Amino acid sequence: MPAAATPPWPGGAPAPHPQLRVTNDDRDQVVEHVKVAYAEGRLDKDEMDERLHLAMTARTHADLMPIMTDLYGSRPPFIPPPPPLQRMASPVMPQPLARDSTDRVVASAAHLISLTGLFIVGPLIMLLTAGKTSPYVRKHAVESLNFHLTVLGASILLPITVVGLILVPFVWVAGIVLAIVGGISALSDSEFRYPFTLRLIK
Repeated sequence: MPAAATPPWPGGAPAPHPQLRVTNDDRDQVVEHVKVAYAEGRLDKDEMDERLHLAMTARTHADLMPIMTDLYGSRPPFIPPPPPLQRMASPVMPQPLARDSTDRVVASAAHLISLTGLFIVGPLIMLLTAGKTSPYVRKHAVESLNFHLTVLGASILLPITVVGLILVPFVWVAGIVLAIVGGISALSDSEFRYPFTLRLIK
């Protein structure tokens, strides 16, 4: 039978020659149309299973044509395109915690409290109290505590030598100046790191 005399193929195009071998895509198209016909109620379950079996085992277009002809004739069914893939929503990045005036004042106190003589105990108290609820206070309290522990260690070790003994007063003066700078930085919502500091506490 010439190609022009064969029923239209799904999609409206003229059917290929009946003796041509079918491809997997050809079988899949017919399978989809059979499923649509079943969904529309024009085939029962047994008829659908039978036609699906014929479609999947078809070798030539002549095997596929009888499956479609009595269903659609010259009108191929409409199969809606699959819905577009939904764009994945961008992950919501956590917002940084707001640093209110209280956090800044307490963080500043973690540096400046050393001027009262509580150069280790003061930052430690700030760390164990306000530092538990405020990451900002904790960060400054840990920095201050590590610096003053370093100053304490230097004050113990430097006097072993004459040069070190001379340097001790300068270390303490530098500690006072840096503590004031750290307090001002914390109060102005800025990061601050002491130089020459052994950071033993994280």
